Amino acid sequence: MKTLNRFAKSLGYAMAAGMVAMSLHMPTANAGMIGTEATVNTAPAPQESNRTHDALNREAVKAKLLALGVDPAQIQARVDALTEVEVQALAKHADEMPAAGADTVTWLLIILLIVLII
Repeated sequence: MKTLNRFAKSLGYAMAAGMVAMSLHMPTANAGMIGTEATVNTAPAPQESNRTHDALNREAVKAKLLALGVDPAQIQARVDALTEVEVQALAKHADEMPAAGADTVTWLLIILLIVLII
């Protein structure tokens, strides 16, 4: 009985040491409040991406790109590779542009600048 008691006692110490060692290794969870701005800014904005694609799908834009020697499919692929921040900046810039015929030309200039940068 004495050997069983001694074995149980040493096994208990070993298990306690193992649990302490494992708890020291485990990372702690940190929680915090997330503000509204952080949540709103990370939401995807499909309407801005759709506006960019709609502008590229216009016949006047495609004709102008072909006249400049740029493949519209290549431009479409590069626009698809833009990050959300770049698409939002492009849409913001498009909102600030004047209406009428300058819209197509300005879009072309913006897209060509993006192509040259990339």
